[in-house]
Amino acid sequence: MPYAEDSFFTLSLQGQVGLVLVAAVLAGLAVLIVWRGAARWPRVLSVALALIVFTLFVWLSPQVYYQYFRLIFDGLPQQVVVKAWPDVGHVWRLLTFAERPSLSHHGQGLLGWVLVLIAVLRRRVAKG
Repeated sequence: MPYAEDSFFTLSLQGQVGLVLVAAVLAGLAVLIVWRGAARWPRVLSVALALIVFTLFVWLSPQVYYQYFRLIFDGLPQQVVVKAWPDVGHVWRLLTFAERPSLSHHGQGLLGWVLVLIAVLRRRVAKG
């Protein structure tokens, strides 16, 4: 199994469920932003919005996840874990599933494609 060594599996069942819920809320917010923007904007701007929202997700979500880990692990210090804005190569590797295989990277890649598909197809659905 390619994910057998993923740190997700070191969490308790409650920790795993909580982490999935945090990820679902963050992904849902990203989807909502792109869904609403794509209903109003031309397709090219909607795709740009999808890529920007995806990059923001990649950039900022580690801080949200870290705050969740502070809730479930005693002794984690308060700190900023957000790094520099992700470069285009990193975002591309996530979208092409070429980044190191992990649940996190593959989930991010899947979210990126969902956002792009929403941006491309949303106006068609809204008019439809």
